[in-house]
Amino acid sequence: MTGGVFAAVADLAAARQARTALRALMTWLGDAGLATARELPGLLAEVDQHAAAVRDSLHGDLRPLSAVTLAGYAHGIQEAAVEYGWAPPQGAPDWTAADWVLLRLLAVCHLAEGLRGA
Repeated sequence: MTGGVFAAVADLAAARQARTALRALMTWLGDAGLATARELPGLLAEVDQHAAAVRDSLHGDLRPLSAVTLAGYAHGIQEAAVEYGWAPPQGAPDWTAADWVLLRLLAVCHLAEGLRGA
């Protein structure tokens, strides 16, 4: 029984940490990027395509997406991108010329917004 309690506490801690990470991503990119996407249909279409790819990658058709899976995915994308020489933009991104990494992270934000409404 004790192991179950510790596992439950660990799950709660992971969920809290994931929500914090997603809030930080929303503050950094998501809020402004999604507002811009709602004004630029081409950008919104790109974000939707990336969101579908993220959902597929996380098997979102088989199990519900969660803050933990989305935060982990976003962290993995950022880590891999930095490893390959990507650097986050200084200041606000130019969403009309956003690179793959920014679009993918913005897609994660888009999916995370759906979690908040659930």
